[in-house]
Amino acid sequence: MLSLARKLNFTPAATEEAANQMIRLYDLFISNDVTLLEINPLAETPTNSVIAADAKIVFDENAAFRQEAIFKLRDESQEDSREVAASKYNLNYIGLDGNIGCMVNGAGLAMATMDIINQVIHATLSSFPFFFMSSCRTVSRLPTF
Repeated sequence: MLSLARKLNFTPAATEEAANQMIRLYDLFISNDVTLLEINPLAETPTNSVIAADAKIVFDENAAFRQEAIFKLRDESQEDSREVAASKYNLNYIGLDGNIGCMVNGAGLAMATMDIINQVIHATLSSFPFFFMSSCRTVSRLPTF
């Protein structure tokens, strides 16, 4: 990690601390079932301290049983209420600003469909819930978000 810290242009006085922070971030990622750990920026202060000035961390929902303490900290008031409602049905939902809804099997298909809708009829999507075949089950009535 020292080599990486040097390549990221941390000063010699901060290089070791930057490397140690990267190691701790890696350990956090592995030990807590993290699927996304985004630090932007990892910054050096004028006193050569290294801080994660802003971060986004996403935990694997499939590991909630292993990470109960973390999942108890969830504050649904900070999330899009439509996405929270969809998650209660084990659905993934992306709210957008357009006027057309799109229900697809997978985010890639949703993105391609969104591009076609935009290019052909010059409209934009308002939302897309997406499903994965491994998690599909019979649904007699779809929820409204």
